[in-house]
Amino acid sequence: MNDPELTVQSLRTEAETGERLPLSGLLALATAGFITVLTEAMPAGLLPQMSADLNVSQALVGQLVTLYAIGSLLAAIPLTIATRGWRRRPLLLTAIGGFAIVNSITALSTDYALTLVARLFAGIFAGLLWALVAGYASRMVAPHLQGRAIAVAMLGAPLALSLGVPAGTLLGTVVGWRLSFAIMTALTLLLIIWVHWQLPDFPGQRTEQRLPLRKVFALTGLRSVLFVTVSYVLAHNILYTYIAPFLQPSGLAAEIDRVLLVFGLASVLSLWIVGSLIDRWLRELVLISSALFIVSALTLGFWGESALMVYGAVAIWGLAFGAMPSLLQTASAKTAGDAADTAQSMLVTMWNIGIAGGGLAGGLLLDSLGVMSFPWVVGGLLVLTLLATTNARDAGFPSAR
Repeated sequence: MNDPELTVQSLRTEAETGERLPLSGLLALATAGFITVLTEAMPAGLLPQMSADLNVSQALVGQLVTLYAIGSLLAAIPLTIATRGWRRRPLLLTAIGGFAIVNSITALSTDYALTLVARLFAGIFAGLLWALVAGYASRMVAPHLQGRAIAVAMLGAPLALSLGVPAGTLLGTVVGWRLSFAIMTALTLLLIIWVHWQLPDFPGQRTEQRLPLRKVFALTGLRSVLFVTVSYVLAHNILYTYIAPFLQPSGLAAEIDRVLLVFGLASVLSLWIVGSLIDRWLRELVLISSALFIVSALTLGFWGESALMVYGAVAIWGLAFGAMPSLLQTASAKTAGDAADTAQSMLVTMWNIGIAGGGLAGGLLLDSLGVMSFPWVVGGLLVLTLLATTNARDAGFPSAR
């Protein structure tokens, strides 16, 4: 009879030496990310329909996106800490199942206040899910494949932004916004079956393994990763949130869907390129991403009134940004080790602070200095990311050498 311990060790050795990625499981995680981003962004494309049906202004419907972000911001760290002892697959299924519930409530609700509450809880489930995805993907593969696994698992986010949001908006126009959210619920239920079928389960952390939050924050290199996250995302969202007024000087305001499609497709291409390099050249790729974004910002700053140059700059911007979530999550997971999920929850929080800060800072710049100030502020923030990454050569963003 085989020794169970030897069998387990054999399986572990096989996993560590294998070169193939468990694509079906990783794509299930990517689909979870796709549904999460689509759930977050759909109200923005369906403002008129939802406003008329719920009998509130479009500005109030816009707050459905705000409440979602607030839920993620507030819940990511405390929920991740509170559930560190849970087995991973049941916890992941709980987060995904939460989307089925809140999207069903959104589809059926005729009361704006109830819809707001549903959106707040959608953000809470999103904060938990994003804190789990990178750590889950990295545990499914050998250490030298963790970056590639995270890149595949993160594929759903740029796909949702580039293709899912326009498709969701079109679907809402054709069949109505309520049926659109109901379809999201159906997709989520199918995803639950997929996850239960294809994803392995992992134990949570034992009590003696759990580092206090302050000790996780103090891990060498992690603060550099978090700083780069908030500065990069802040720069990105100053431009992305106010892309419509920014495109007016070039005459492209009416082509915002095409501009964002170029950005989204370039983002997907970026993930495809970076996926095979991320485990060997993580630091270098973060530096390249920041440098490309600076080139894009300078192009927009000097030639922002030229439609052709704007399209080129947006393509470069997409190439820079597309793989950055995977790069940052990989850096966080490798830096934090066994405390990866807690570190990821901090990264999710910093990411949402960057989103909220971008909206606030962009609005202040728009009212005071005008849209042409955006590229220069963005460029300044990106110089900070370059410096922080350069200084984190020993931990956080270590050199491949």
